[in-house]
Amino acid sequence: MELTRRFSWRGRTVAWEKLGTGTPLVLCHGTPWSAWLWAPFARALAAEYEVYLWDMPGYGSSSKEPEHDVDLGVQGEVFAALLEHWELERPHVIAHDYGDAVSLRTHLVHGREFASLALVDVVALRPWGSEFFRLVAENADVFAAQPGTVHRGAIEAYIGTASHRGLTGEHLRALTDPWCTEQGKPAFYRQIAQADQRFTDEIEDRYAGITIPVTIVWGAEDTWIPVDRAHRLAERIPGARATIVEGAGHLIQLDAPVELAIALHRWLGSVSGQPARTKL
Repeated sequence: MELTRRFSWRGRTVAWEKLGTGTPLVLCHGTPWSAWLWAPFARALAAEYEVYLWDMPGYGSSSKEPEHDVDLGVQGEVFAALLEHWELERPHVIAHDYGDAVSLRTHLVHGREFASLALVDVVALRPWGSEFFRLVAENADVFAAQPGTVHRGAIEAYIGTASHRGLTGEHLRALTDPWCTEQGKPAFYRQIAQADQRFTDEIEDRYAGITIPVTIVWGAEDTWIPVDRAHRLAERIPGARATIVEGAGHLIQLDAPVELAIALHRWLGSVSGQPARTKL
């Protein structure tokens, strides 16, 4: 799905798209992904909802200028500005990976209201960040100077570990191609170098004060963010419940698309009052 619309914010260009009509719903991606990962879900849900997709600055089709920070603090500000631009006061939000930290900062720090929040294999609890993240953060310029073929091989190997069932060639290319352009290669290492746990540390103690409806969906075989985080997060957020999907890793959208779609559709129906019409 091509994101055909553009939003300008502090010199950055944010690519986004809107599908369908009805109750507003925003889908937020994480790292190192893009809105592409949510596109099939957006098309299905657009039969009942007004669905918004967007690429964070530094990702996908959005701008990747080296002088622009892309940390979680910036992304939360961008999302808050986007909601104002879209004139959405209380949308439902579905977030994956970093998209959760961005959404929670938008809600808890910037005061934007959501009708509900669905958290899918998310970055929310300390500690997070792999040895690979730390190595890149300390040597981002060295990694960015790698030959293109070495770079592609490295990120294909890295991204491949996010799937439990294994990625098809088509899926692997879709996930890696944006990072293999002239702008994309340094942007890949830049976003890792700017990954900082302090942006979730700042809000983690506030999860107990969340009053909006929250659901948590997690791949049982997620090796990037282990499934125990789903249960811990559910304990921290009042009223939240965790749904664990067997046979799925971190890329649950590709490992178990039917199970995830059903879980999200049921959740949205329960919190929005929408009749279950879409065949997912």
